Amino acid sequence: MLIMVRLKARVVLLVFLCCVELVQAEISVIDSTGARLTLSRPAQRIVSLTPHLTELLFAVGAGEQVVGTVDYSDYPPAALKIPRVGAYNSISFEAIVNLSPDLVLAWQSGNGGEMVARLRALGLPVYVDEPDSLAAIGASLGKLGQLAGTEHEAERVMIAYRQKLLDLRRVYSQQRPLSVFYQIWNDPLLTINGEHLISKVIKLCGGRNVFANAVPLVPTLSVESVIALNPQVIVASSEKHQRREWLKAWEAWPMLDAVKSGRLYFVPASLLQRHTPRLLEGAVLLCRQLDEARQQLPAADTE
Repeated sequence: MLIMVRLKARVVLLVFLCCVELVQAEISVIDSTGARLTLSRPAQRIVSLTPHLTELLFAVGAGEQVVGTVDYSDYPPAALKIPRVGAYNSISFEAIVNLSPDLVLAWQSGNGGEMVARLRALGLPVYVDEPDSLAAIGASLGKLGQLAGTEHEAERVMIAYRQKLLDLRRVYSQQRPLSVFYQIWNDPLLTINGEHLISKVIKLCGGRNVFANAVPLVPTLSVESVIALNPQVIVASSEKHQRREWLKAWEAWPMLDAVKSGRLYFVPASLLQRHTPRLLEGAVLLCRQLDEARQQLPAADTE
């Protein structure tokens, strides 16, 4: 009789522990739009709808769990082997469904709310990532690690990212400010306003985005509007290094302070235009360029 009582007690204990484990295994996170996503277990089949989210998944050790992504997902090199489901702004919903994902990662301002709503209507679990600050990238790393079940690797990367960001703030945030025009395209001439993450990198480096108050997030400009604001530094950024001719084109406007003093710089777009830890590599490059420009100016010429 005693043996039976002990056996039943052990069975009850095992059932209890099993239930506790199941409860603990449930993952619940709030995405950048305020929506809560709950998974019964870490995602094993993930579709990423932007290059930056693909890169973040690899960064937190979940690269092998990505079964689909979009064009231009080219970092790290292993990402090139992942099947494509379209482009960030034009996807094949059929291709996504056929991959049987247990998680779809989207970018609100890139993919758009309509695309996200349709994915959810198909019954797919969608997590929207929209980091609006440099610190928010660290939070994205942590949440993606939770969703993919790679918390330990995510925490390691997150700590390293936050420390590097802190170091950059310590070195550059108190430097003399410089006015900066940041060019992301030449025809039409495009820049970013103060809400864009790149503008916050410029500020981190002790710069001031001359089009911070422009509307929308990515404004279309005229050359005359740049001349009117007369930035001390011009930075061009694109995916291809050969587009350094964008900088050469500014030499046609010698009345610009940046042109007269040769303060024309280039930063690879992949280092500043993706919301990933590599953004700080681009920040290091930009900060050094602004520091070089700063050394050329007398104190009276900084703002």
